[in-house]
Amino acid sequence: MATTEECHSIQLIDGDGLFNDVGTDRLIKEIKLAECGLSYAVVAIMGPQSSGKSTLLNHLFYTNFREMDAFKGRSQTTKGIWMAKCAGIEPCTLVMDLEGTDGRERGEDDTAFEKQSALFALAVSDIVLINMWCHDIGREQAANKPLLKTVFQVMMRLFSPRKTTLMFVIRDKTRTPLENLEPVLREDIQKIWDSVPKPQAHKETPLSEFFNVVALSSYEEKEEQFKEQVANLRQRFFHSIAPGGLAGDRRGVVPASGFSFSAQQIWKVIKENKDLDLPAHKVMVATVRCEEIANEKYAGFTANESWCLLEEAVQSGPVAGFGKKLNSILYTSLTEYDAEATYFDEGVRSAKRKQLEEKLLQLVQPAHHAMLGHLRSGTLEKFKEAFDKALNGGEGFSVAARNCTDACMALFDEGYADAVVELANWDSSKVRDKLCRDIDAHVASVRAAKLSELTSSYEAKLNEALSGPVEALLDGANNDTWPSIKKLLQRETESAVSGLSDALSGFDMDEKTKEKMLTSLEDHARGVVEAKAREEAGRALIRMKDRFSTLFSHDSDSMPRVWTGKEDIRAITKTARSASLKLLSVMAAIRLDDNVDNIENTLTSALVDTKNNAAVTDRSITTFDPLASSTWEQVPPAKTLITPVQCKSLWRQFRVETEYTVTQAISAQEANKRNNNWLPPPWAIVALIVLGFNEFMTLLRNPLYLGVIFVGFLIIKALWVQLDISGEFRNGALPGLLSLSTKFLPTVMNLLRKLAEEGQMPATNSSRTNQAVASKSFQNGSSSSNMSSSASSGITASENSTTKGE
Repeated sequence: MATTEECHSIQLIDGDGLFNDVGTDRLIKEIKLAECGLSYAVVAIMGPQSSGKSTLLNHLFYTNFREMDAFKGRSQTTKGIWMAKCAGIEPCTLVMDLEGTDGRERGEDDTAFEKQSALFALAVSDIVLINMWCHDIGREQAANKPLLKTVFQVMMRLFSPRKTTLMFVIRDKTRTPLENLEPVLREDIQKIWDSVPKPQAHKETPLSEFFNVVALSSYEEKEEQFKEQVANLRQRFFHSIAPGGLAGDRRGVVPASGFSFSAQQIWKVIKENKDLDLPAHKVMVATVRCEEIANEKYAGFTANESWCLLEEAVQSGPVAGFGKKLNSILYTSLTEYDAEATYFDEGVRSAKRKQLEEKLLQLVQPAHHAMLGHLRSGTLEKFKEAFDKALNGGEGFSVAARNCTDACMALFDEGYADAVVELANWDSSKVRDKLCRDIDAHVASVRAAKLSELTSSYEAKLNEALSGPVEALLDGANNDTWPSIKKLLQRETESAVSGLSDALSGFDMDEKTKEKMLTSLEDHARGVVEAKAREEAGRALIRMKDRFSTLFSHDSDSMPRVWTGKEDIRAITKTARSASLKLLSVMAAIRLDDNVDNIENTLTSALVDTKNNAAVTDRSITTFDPLASSTWEQVPPAKTLITPVQCKSLWRQFRVETEYTVTQAISAQEANKRNNNWLPPPWAIVALIVLGFNEFMTLLRNPLYLGVIFVGFLIIKALWVQLDISGEFRNGALPGLLSLSTKFLPTVMNLLRKLAEEGQMPATNSSRTNQAVASKSFQNGSSSSNMSSSASSGITASENSTTKGE
C-alpha cells in the first residue's frame, strides 16, 4: 500500500464512551484542518464485527487502523471510534472507524453503544459506508438487519438540511453478478425503510436519494482483484464535495474550525440520551466558535502595536490621518474574523460580528473622543487667533466674526472627516455644537469687551470735552452761562453719538440695542454736566468770594485799585455783591431744559434790594419769607443744586466774610486822604509869609548865604549817601541810630582827609596835572551829584513804601 504523506490517527471515542477532546484538537492542529473552511469531508464506516472494516479503510484511504489477526481468531479489534486523516485525497477527508456491531464482547442486549455510535456517525459524517457480507443478502435474520434498522431509525431522527450519502459495500461477492444481487438488497433494505416511522415531511421520500451500492471481491481469496476494485472506489472520493459528488450536499456542514467542538457536543447530547436537533446544534456550534474567534480578534486588536501607538499618541494631541489609521486596524480585525467565521451559520456569524464591532468601537471610542476634543480645542484657538488678527486689521466686528466662524467650522468639519470612524454611526453634532457654543461665547465676550471699550472711550472724551469748559462757564456765571453749557452739551453729545453710531455699525446689532447704547451715552454726557455743576455748587461760597474780591479790588481795566479817596466804595460794593449774587443764582439750579425760573429775581428781592428788606423789617413777624423753603418754584428737586434755605445761609456767610474787605478799603481810603493833606492851613501860610518876610529879604540882599546853604546841602547829601541812612533804618529806628552812631565819626574823618589831600596839591603843576586835577574834580562833582540823586531816590522809595503801608 503506497502512501505519499504521514497518516494521523487517534481514538476519537474510547470503549467507555469518553470523547478524546485533547487528542482531537491536537490532530486538527497537526493536519491544519481549521484552514480548510468547508472544504473537507468526513467518512464513517459501520458494520458487523470482524467484517473487514479496518482492512477496507486502510486500503481505501491509506490509513493505519488496527486490523484483526486471523491467526488469533475472530474477536473485537476496534473499540470505540477511531479517526484518521485520509492520505493523498483532496479535499481533506477524515475517516472514522466504528466499533463493530453484534459483537459478543458487549453481549446480546448491550446495543446502546451501537446505536449511539451509529447516530454519531450519521450526524457527523458526509458519507457512511455500511459494510455487508455478500452471503447475508436475502437472509431474514442476518447480522446486517439490526444494523440497517438502527441506521434508518437514526436517519429519521436527524433529517438535517443536508443529505448523508449511504454506500453499501458488499464484501466477498460470489460469482453471482452484482446486477442480480442489487435488486434483492434493495428489496430487503426497502422493507426495513418502509418499516421505520418517518416524519410527515418525509413520508414520500424515496430510499434512492440515500442509496449507493458497491461490491468488492474477497481480500483473502482475490487480493489483487480486491485492490484493483478498491483503487477504483478510491477515485470516487476525490473531489467528493463537488456538486454531484458523494458529499456534494454542503448545506449543513460545520466549518472545519468548529468540527472538534461540534463532534464533542453531538456525542454529549447522544450520551445524555437527548433528542438530537442538528439545526439547533449547528447554531450552538456557530455561536461558540464565532464567539471564540471574536474574542481572539478582540484580544489581538488590544495587543496590536499600531493601535497602542495610535491610542498613546492621541492622548497628547491630534493625530493626522487618525480615522484612516484606525479604520485600517478595525477592518483588518473584522476581515480576519470574517475569514475564519465565514462557514458558520450566517445569522450567528453576523450577530457575533456585530458584537465584535460594538466591543471594538467601545474600545476605540475614548480615543476618538480625545481626538475630537483636541480638534475642538485646536479649532477654538485658531478661531481666537484669526478673530483677533481680523479685528486688529480693521475688519468689521460682525463680518470678522462671521468669516472666522465659517472658516473654522469648515476646518473642524474637515478635521472630523479625517477622524471619522466608518464603522461607527457616532453623532458628532454634540461636539460641533459645543464648539459653536464656545465660539459664540468667545465672540460675545470680545463683543462685550469691545463695546465696553468703545463706550468707555467716548465717555472719556465727553468727560474731557465737558468738564473743563463747564467749570470755566460756571466760574464766569452770567445770563449766558446755562445756554452756553446747553449748546456745548448738545454739540459734544452729537459728535460723540455720531462717532459711536459709526463705530457700532460694524457690530451688526439691532436698532433697539443700538438706540439704547446711544441714549446711554447721551445720558452720560448730561450726567457729566450735572455732576460738574453739583461739584461747582459745593464751592459756591468760594466762587462768590473770588468774584467779589475780583470786582471789588480791581478796576474795569483789571488793575488793582488804589483807594485815593475818590472811589465810591458803596457803589463798588453793591456791584460786586450783585455779581456774586448772580453767580449764586446761576449755580442754584441745573438749567439744561427750556424751563424758565425766577430764582435770580427771588434772590435779588430777598437779599439785595434794601427797600424790600426795610419793608420786610417793618412788617409783622408773620410775613412770608421767599427763601424759607427747600425747593424753588418751577424747578424739580432733581434739578436743584442749592436750595433757597442754603442760598440764604450762604449769602449770610458771604456778607460776614466780605465785610472785612470793605472795612479795610474804607480805612485805606481815609488814611490816604490824611497822607495827601501835607500843606498847612491857609492862615498858617499867611502867618509864615508875614513873619518870615525879613529873613527872606536878607537872603536876597546877601547871596553868600545861598552859597553856604548850598554847600551845606551837598555835605549833608554826601553824608546821607555814605552812611546809607535809608538802608540803616530799614531794620528799625533804634538799630539804625546805633549803627549810625558808630559810623558817623569815621565817615566825617574820611571826608575831611580827602579835602585836606585836595588842598595840599601844588599849584604849579603842569597843565597835564591841572587837567588831571580838573578831571578828578569833575569826577568828584559827578560823584557828589550821583550821591544826591541816590538820596533823592531813597526818599522817594521810602515815601512810596510809607504810602503803601498806610
